[in-house]
Amino acid sequence: MTSSHEHEPRNPISSLNLNIIRDVQANTSAIERRCASLPARRSVKKAHQAAWLLKAITMIDLTTLSGDDTSERVKRLCAKAAHPLRRDILQALEMTPITTGAVCVYHDMVETAVGALKGTGIPVAAVSTGFPAGLSPLHLRIEEIKESVKAGAQEIDIVISRRHVLTGNWQALYDEMAQFRQACGSAHVKAILATGELGSLRNVARASHVCMMAGADFIKTSTGKEAVNATLPVSLVMIRAIREHFERTGFRVGYKPAGGISKAKDALTYLTLIKEELGHDWLSPHLFRFGASSLLNDIERQLEHHTSGHYSASWRHASA
Repeated sequence: MTSSHEHEPRNPISSLNLNIIRDVQANTSAIERRCASLPARRSVKKAHQAAWLLKAITMIDLTTLSGDDTSERVKRLCAKAAHPLRRDILQALEMTPITTGAVCVYHDMVETAVGALKGTGIPVAAVSTGFPAGLSPLHLRIEEIKESVKAGAQEIDIVISRRHVLTGNWQALYDEMAQFRQACGSAHVKAILATGELGSLRNVARASHVCMMAGADFIKTSTGKEAVNATLPVSLVMIRAIREHFERTGFRVGYKPAGGISKAKDALTYLTLIKEELGHDWLSPHLFRFGASSLLNDIERQLEHHTSGHYSASWRHASA
């Protein structure tokens, strides 16, 4: 699925502006009030809901990041990414086939995923840089990126060093992120902030700005392995940082919430937040993704209910 912005210039590496970082503020109580009101006052129903859920499917990075991943599991996941909805549901909705936004795997499974997705146009995203902790030596993290790109990954999800944020060492964070961006070459880079470990919403905002200055194509909430992953308050902070970056530079940066988003109604809330804060331009796989493994199952169940009037058992919609 092609976005009108898919071929616009990438967000470049620009100079680190510490004045912007120092001036960043986050009014936690106001942020929480805004987010608390969103699910209650924004609701789409029936055909409109089905249309939004179909759009959400095209923005999913269908993910498997388990220690017991096998080639066969990844191949099944890729098959689901290429055909995320059963044929009878597509026919009932009078829809042509759609795909997910990407498949996200560990480096060791990149080659398998690339082979399984050949001809589909679906990119492979590889988690990298010592995911999820990001504590391996820097030169090894950089080499890991290069190896994943060499294996065919078109997107690289890197993890930042949380200690740089917690100690306010913005220059170190910038330098690290810029090296990661350079190592990715033409592959797009998503900077995982691990927001549940950054201590405050202000730190989340500051880290977002630094990573964007250093050339991140996307900023992403979480690895999915932290105690707290994607939340609406964190998302609002990161989305507004993206808006400020665009207003200042003219370059669009994407957003990816990840971890704990498993229900269709939650996906609708996030899409509403994106539309209200960033506008229609960001409602595209080129600028918005869900990092998820089970979200697709619930969306498929909701769409079956829309077309048939009945809910089926969740096992009928297994993603792998």
